Amino acid sequence: MNQAHVLPFQPGADALATALRTALEAARRGHRGANPLVGACILDAEGHIIATGFHLGAGSPHAEIDALRRLGRIDKARARTLSMVVTLEPCNHTGRTGPCAQAIIDSGIGAVYYALPDQTSTAAGGAQTLQAAGVHVDRIGDGQQAWELNHRWLRAQAAGRPFITVKTAQSLDGRINAPDGTSQWITSEASRTHAHQLRARVDGIVVGTETVLSDDPRLTARTMIGTLHARQPYRLVLGHRDLPQDLALAYDERWEQLRSHDVHALTARANELGLSHLLIEGGATVASAFIAADLADELFCYQATDIIGAGSASVNLPTVTTLSQRRAFRLDAHQPDALRRLGPDVLMHLEPEPDPAHAHANKI
Repeated sequence: MNQAHVLPFQPGADALATALRTALEAARRGHRGANPLVGACILDAEGHIIATGFHLGAGSPHAEIDALRRLGRIDKARARTLSMVVTLEPCNHTGRTGPCAQAIIDSGIGAVYYALPDQTSTAAGGAQTLQAAGVHVDRIGDGQQAWELNHRWLRAQAAGRPFITVKTAQSLDGRINAPDGTSQWITSEASRTHAHQLRARVDGIVVGTETVLSDDPRLTARTMIGTLHARQPYRLVLGHRDLPQDLALAYDERWEQLRSHDVHALTARANELGLSHLLIEGGATVASAFIAADLADELFCYQATDIIGAGSASVNLPTVTTLSQRRAFRLDAHQPDALRRLGPDVLMHLEPEPDPAHAHANKI
């Protein structure tokens, strides 16, 4: 980084390393989705952390804004002696919130240190904007942890597609229904409540025609007491089969059928609709198609404790014929509740194993 301005104060390497670790920990408190997980710390002239912020999720204040709000009002003379450490280069665009680079400039903070550059087409350039305004800017660390924190979000951005969450609810033997086709309810009320909270965070829900014809779901996001969340997802049905006109999901016009089995055609349509976060909810064929295409950026698996028997498997990948072809997932290493109990069930929050080859594209 070209350091355009050298400050009379400079946080030591230990202080910066501590602030970055704290920012990374704070970032993990957010929700994955349309925006990356980001954390930020503000340091005083002696290198002490005086405010920490994180980005909760799409539509909420970004980490830098959150940290500035927690800092409170300060005069510009003192602000000039403060430094901000961020896990990702401050954004330079206006989306649901304003550009973080400009908010930092307006705050008067004298220096910004970031771990990973933002190379997305919409948000890049924050460092240059800050430098042009007289803010000291530099990169810190090797960026590896910051990259791993958001490796699938970065991959989705590079591909120009939505962030994709796949949800499965299955019995102990990995089934989504009994041999006679009955399927409600495999998991508990606690799991269903969590799934509705997830629906409320996404922009769109994707199901297949089999799910619609078999279950006739409304695909709404509801609270624990059954009322609707203020934010409801768009509904997309994937498949060629004709659907009846009196569908439960047709309670409003925010739904459509895509007569295709091509998951890439669906992500392209989601882009046209401005949907940045998709939830693949059903059924097994659709979920399997996204996993097979390596489009599952995270996986929520609701695991019941009952054994059903010879029903349908929750995931089926016919192209995987040997162990070396398996799709490798792990418990989300950056979410504190990646494994937890929901009533009698177990929820596993999984992510694909990071691909080191993609790290180089982000210049870590």
